[in-house]
Amino acid sequence: MIIKETIDRIFEAARIEEVVGDFVQLKKRGSNLIGLCPFHNEKTPSFNVSPTRNIYKCFGCTKGGNAVNFIMEHEHYNYPEALRYLANKYSIEVEESTPDPKELIEKDERESLYVLNSFAQKKFTENLFDVEEGRAIALSYFKERGFTEEIIKTFQLGYSLSNWSAFSDDAIEKGYMPEFLLKTGLSIAKKTNDNEADSKVKVHDKLLDRFRGRIMFPIHNLSGRIIGFGGRILKKDEKAAKYVNSPESEIYHKSKSLYGIFFAKKAIVQRDNCYLVEGYTDVISLYQSGIENAVASSGTSLTVEQIRLIGRYTKNVTVLYDGDAAGIKASLRGIDLILEEGLNVKVVLFPDGDDPDSYRRKHGSSKLVDFIRDNSKDFVVFKTGLLLEDVANDPVRKAGLIRDVVETIARIPDPITRSVYLKQCSVMMDVGEQLLISEMNKMRRTQVNKPIPQADTEELLPAMLLPQKDENASIGIQEKYIIGLLLNLGNSDLIFTEIIIDPQDPTGKKEVVQTVKVSQYIVNEIAHDDIAFENDPYNNILQEYARLTETIETIDPQIFINSHDPLISAIAVELLSTRYFLSENWKEMHKIIVPDQITNLKDDVEQSVLHLKKTKVMKMLEENRKKILEAQTVGDDYTSLLTDNMRLDQLKVEISNNKLGIVVLW
Repeated sequence: MIIKETIDRIFEAARIEEVVGDFVQLKKRGSNLIGLCPFHNEKTPSFNVSPTRNIYKCFGCTKGGNAVNFIMEHEHYNYPEALRYLANKYSIEVEESTPDPKELIEKDERESLYVLNSFAQKKFTENLFDVEEGRAIALSYFKERGFTEEIIKTFQLGYSLSNWSAFSDDAIEKGYMPEFLLKTGLSIAKKTNDNEADSKVKVHDKLLDRFRGRIMFPIHNLSGRIIGFGGRILKKDEKAAKYVNSPESEIYHKSKSLYGIFFAKKAIVQRDNCYLVEGYTDVISLYQSGIENAVASSGTSLTVEQIRLIGRYTKNVTVLYDGDAAGIKASLRGIDLILEEGLNVKVVLFPDGDDPDSYRRKHGSSKLVDFIRDNSKDFVVFKTGLLLEDVANDPVRKAGLIRDVVETIARIPDPITRSVYLKQCSVMMDVGEQLLISEMNKMRRTQVNKPIPQADTEELLPAMLLPQKDENASIGIQEKYIIGLLLNLGNSDLIFTEIIIDPQDPTGKKEVVQTVKVSQYIVNEIAHDDIAFENDPYNNILQEYARLTETIETIDPQIFINSHDPLISAIAVELLSTRYFLSENWKEMHKIIVPDQITNLKDDVEQSVLHLKKTKVMKMLEENRKKILEAQTVGDDYTSLLTDNMRLDQLKVEISNNKLGIVVLW
């Protein structure tokens, strides 16, 4: 177990904007930062990060919390795993108490898979540099491709020995469980038919190495942990696949992963562009050339999940193609998906027979950078030109081309962008713009008639048309509002002024000014009347606040944000998050002064406490009247209940008439 002092240091060091910024492209808006929520699909940003509060809050899916909560939610880590991730990010040494043996036995399966993959990477890298077979086959191959030792170590490249079970044997010997070797896909089970097994093959517990005799490319998730591997064979073997990837597992989902994203994400945000390539070595070559914002789809067709992953960091994608025309046409569908997700796409076509890696080796890094910069073309224009070469003067094929291009344009969400493309393609294809618009509208209508996913309905409908919660003045809402005052403004001062008669001079008056903090006023007023909140989490926060006011003058709301009670932490984040705020130049632009909550704070606090008291009194009156009716029914004496009823009625009138200013008629 991680000791409390270490946990406190982690919370103090972790900055929410830095932690979230590793996964989400954030833009400044007022004092906060906004971006697209990583927890649900959205096209309009509703994900807010507050550096001053050190919290995040999505007003679309309602998820929110601190830096630790974010890592737990985003990476599916448990609490200790999230703490260790942040400790590593901020170079904090983790001190732990003696672990409970039960904790070791019950260690999360996901963590076991991560640990095993980490061990495998270290073993493969060791094979590459320290074992003769690895140096002779794999290291020499990497050096022939011009990869430096530094870049090899950065991407943690390695080599799996050609022995049938070298890795599996070593892993089991070091205590790794066979079931996890199979689940990660690092090992495969030996065929049970003894006749099919080579008598010379030595196996341990019937496990063989999946990647034997291959150079190894570890695949990292967004936080840098290894989730799988890609292995490339170097020897000519017609029976063996050139590339083998890890199978799907608890931690590796091919359709949601991008090779190189961990190394590229910061550069993608900085350059506001992502280069999309085909292979592992293309990513590494570009990175070594100074183009660090490149990723690959890991040998699969591009998926919507991968596109949305890129979309968290940038709206601009540049696809780098080699000169294979057949391969380009086969991947056009994937780029249509990119456009459909609202991203802008450009294309770079390398000379026939070249890809980014081979071009760098032939011409050098600087020429590669220049080539990409000088040859970027807009995708729609590129696709139109590419297909026009095939149709020549065949009118039937040209008609098909027109529909194909218009279908691509119809997928673009932004109407202005669609209009610009239609005008450009009209000229290129020598077809009337109005005809293209008509064709596109047919396709758009077809798309609109498709069922809308449930997750998208809230984004499409105006808020006023959605079912609204009943916001009547219930006790729960009043309690919530008071807790919000405590968390947001508990340290603010209230000024009370009282005019008293001077004892020394009965004709004179004396003004007495008293300063009281919001937290002291609320705690004292509620404690004085012995009020307990009906909502347990709100009551727990109130009681903790009362306890803290006895020893701490200024109470940091971060105490509640970082609470080990997830319910209290969630409430604190919700009440400390502000969705709307005025722009910095509002006053100058509109010449309108909008009073903030501080301006009316004293009235706000007093009225909130009084309204709660009145609601409590009304509830007590109702309960007392029920008791009187029950007593009348059974013939019991209810004199004391009548006395209570009179007292509560008087209290109601006093609160309403004298304090709230509401006239109550008997």
